Amino acid sequence: MAGVSSPPDVYATARQGWRTRLASPLAARARARRHARLFALTGVTPSSRVVDLGCGPLGLRAFAPNLEVTGVDRLPRPGYPGPFVQADVTERLPFDDGEFDLAFCSSLVEHLAPADRPAFAAELRRVARGWWVQTPAFSFPLEPHALLPFAHWLPARARRAYWRAGVAGEWEEIELLRRREMRALFGEPVLAERVLGLAKSWISVRAVPPG
Repeated sequence: MAGVSSPPDVYATARQGWRTRLASPLAARARARRHARLFALTGVTPSSRVVDLGCGPLGLRAFAPNLEVTGVDRLPRPGYPGPFVQADVTERLPFDDGEFDLAFCSSLVEHLAPADRPAFAAELRRVARGWWVQTPAFSFPLEPHALLPFAHWLPARARRAYWRAGVAGEWEEIELLRRREMRALFGEPVLAERVLGLAKSWISVRAVPPG
C-alpha cells in the first residue's frame, strides 16, 4: 500500500483568523479520512497509473507520495514532485484513451463554469478507466471556500458583497454542485461525505477495472 504523509493545511493561503484556526484541523482530518477510503473504494495500488486533475502544488501526492501520479493543472507548478502537464482540463488533454488506471479530482469541479463541466467529465472518462471525483455539496449550509454560512445560496450580486466578509480573499465565481448534477456528469454511484448527518461533499467513484 502506498504511504500516506501529513496532510497540508487546506486554508494556508486563506485570510487567517479564528475561522481558519477552527476549520484547518477539521478539513485536514476530513481529507485524511477521504483518502483512506480512496484505496478501498477504487482498488488503486502502488502500481496503478493515476492522473490528478487540478492537482495544485501537491494534490494527491501529499497523501500518497508513493503512488505513480501525473499532475495536471492550468497553472504552472514548478515544485510539483513528479510528472506534470500544464493544461486546461476542459479541453482535450495530451493523453491517450485509457492511459491511466484512475483519474483523481478533488474540489475542482465547482470552480469550472457549468457549461464547461460536461466537457471536463467526458475528458476525465476518456483518459482513465476508473475515477474518484470529489466536490463540496450545495446542500451543506457552510460555504467551504469563504467559510461563510449560506453564501452559496445567495444570488450572485449578494454573494459577491458577502464574500468580502469571508476568508477566501479575492472574489471567485464558485457554483457548488447538487447530487443530481454529479450523477449527470459521472453517473452512479455518488457517495455523500456527511457532517452532523448533512452531506458536506459528493464523491463520484468508479473502481479501477481488473486487468
